[in-house]
Amino acid sequence: MDWRRKSIASFTQFIGLCVPIRLCLYVPTIAVLLASFGCRISSNGHNIDGVRSYQVGQYQQAIQSFQQALVDDADNPDAYYNLAAIYYDLGKRNRDQALLGQSEGLYHQCLDLEPDHTACHRGLAALLVDTNRPESAFTLLQRWNQRSQGLAEPRIELARLYQEFGDRDSAVRHLTDALNVDSSNTRAWTALGQIREQQGQLAQALSNYEQAYNLNNFQPGLAQRIATLQRQVVPGADTPQGTRF
Repeated sequence: MDWRRKSIASFTQFIGLCVPIRLCLYVPTIAVLLASFGCRISSNGHNIDGVRSYQVGQYQQAIQSFQQALVDDADNPDAYYNLAAIYYDLGKRNRDQALLGQSEGLYHQCLDLEPDHTACHRGLAALLVDTNRPESAFTLLQRWNQRSQGLAEPRIELARLYQEFGDRDSAVRHLTDALNVDSSNTRAWTALGQIREQQGQLAQALSNYEQAYNLNNFQPGLAQRIATLQRQVVPGADTPQGTRF
């Protein structure tokens, strides 16, 4: 579809900010053998080291840490994700197709191990858009949504993609579906508020933001957004209790 192809630049700029190295500690169940537990702890230790190196720009050291995490535990999906994310970042910066190809393969390995890995789906979708395959990005997320109908996250990621490609109606539909699955999902409420605000539906946006805030009042910038909209919707209104700084 033309609106998807025309919006590639906008989407890649947006989604690129949402592909961070993932610091995620995994706690195995009691049934896991002690040896496996030890391997996972060691692997996560290297993941932590890699994240720290990445954050200060030591990319090669970060890569070595993530690779060592996979040596310690070849079934750690976060290690595959982290390595994929850093190759994606470096490949995009340097216009290195070989690194982008490695990144794509690692994203797929991550999803083979953890089919509902949200950050991995988001990263792979971004890479597909960056390599001029937006339709494949939509297909990836649509298939995830069809396969995991009991989860809100696939719908939220699809909504993000549709929104950035200019199809707000589809974005709203997927966010509404996400909230039907999980009415306490703060990401969905916040995203819905953002779209309503963009559409000029300020009262509805305010209601969505307040719902998100009531569920999680630690979201950066959300209290300020609520206070701003309250002054627009009801001029002269004071900031209500719970959104004061």
